[in-house]
Amino acid sequence: MRVSAVVRSEVMPEYRFVAEGFEDAVRKFEEQKPEAEVKTQFVIPEKDFNTAGKGSSELKNLLKRLGVDSVVLRRIAVASYEAEINVAAHSKGGIMYSTVYDDLIHVRFEDEGPGIANIEQAMTPGYSTADDLVRELGFGAGLGLPNIKKNSDAMRLVSAAGSCTKLEFLIYFAKIS
Repeated sequence: MRVSAVVRSEVMPEYRFVAEGFEDAVRKFEEQKPEAEVKTQFVIPEKDFNTAGKGSSELKNLLKRLGVDSVVLRRIAVASYEAEINVAAHSKGGIMYSTVYDDLIHVRFEDEGPGIANIEQAMTPGYSTADDLVRELGFGAGLGLPNIKKNSDAMRLVSAAGSCTKLEFLIYFAKIS
């Protein structure tokens, strides 16, 4: 069973999800960030679908060289690709940051707006605000955020209409018991 909640904030709405069994590991990570092994950063241009996905691909190749298990690698690739495409499709561009630790990866996306008016609705499979261009290119089915959640061990999304969106997720390299 997966646990999720929408946390109301006076500043901006926030959605948090932590997979069952990962609560202690996520809390520990948030309280005492370990020392990073590798950090990367990729710029994601607005509506540039020729380069969108490049950051995710390079991250996948890096992790493959570091020996990350193929099943975990696939989850990371799916979650990061979905987020990268969302930034290209729905914002004015942004940046993907990834930090690799001994036992997990932390990936963060920050865009330049226009924000998400209703986070709960955006988390609903099939809900999309994609424009015609995005749909013509085969994107915009409304599965990006649900797929990120499905492939992550923890996810946090902060956004509001008229502002930037910040999305981050954690994926552990080994199953937590």
